[in-house]
Order: sequence, then C-alpha cells, then structure tokens
Amino acid sequence: MALDLLPVTTTTSSGSCSPVTGTTMSAEDANRTARTLKALADPARLRLLSIIAAHEGGEACVCDLTEPVGLSQPTVSHHLKVLTEAGFVTREKRGVWAYFTLVPDAVRALTAHLGEHLLDRSGA
Repeated sequence: MALDLLPVTTTTSSGSCSPVTGTTMSAEDANRTARTLKALADPARLRLLSIIAAHEGGEACVCDLTEPVGLSQPTVSHHLKVLTEAGFVTREKRGVWAYFTLVPDAVRALTAHLGEHLLDRSGA
C-alpha cells in the first residue's frame, strides 16, 4: 500500500516553518482594530454608510435613512450612534433633525491599516 507523504520542511530555531519578516499587529492594536471592525460588522450599518455616502455631499438626515433600511427610527439611531462612536460618521443637530456625514478618512485609514498588516508585502 502506497503512502502519501507530506514534504519535509525545515524549521527555524523558534520552531516555526518560516521566519516573520515584517511588522505584526500588537495585541492592543488587534483589539482596537477588531472593535472598529465590529462597528461595521452589521448589514444595516454597512447599508447606512452606503446610503449616506450616496447622498449629495456624503450627508443625510436621519429622516431619510429609516425607510431605505426598513428599520424603526430608534433602531436606525442606535446603529448611527455605533457608527459615530467608531468615527465613521459625524452627527450634526439641525432643529429637530440630526444629519450624519460620512468620514471618508476613517474608511481610508482602516483599509490602509488592514492592508499594511494583511497584504502580501513581497511584491508578488
């Protein structure tokens, strides 16, 4: 009976198969990034960001956001609060309404940060 053998690899002195050649995320950085990603890890929040971004000037009144996502105003307000606390939108009160504006630099910073730590840096 023939056996399918796995190839032999050499290990470094630390016991790993390949050495770490780049910078890695610290535990604190990973926790902070995970908290930020959790703010985005909800379909309603992603839709809200998309809807706000699609409005002229990247700004929308909360009154324009409840119907497209099919959620109640208190639920939409909760999601917007999470996005505001995570820094993805800003809130400005005008009369009885709140207006939310996308913070494009927050989205760019997150994608750049993830790219810095997760994309292949070998140029391949």
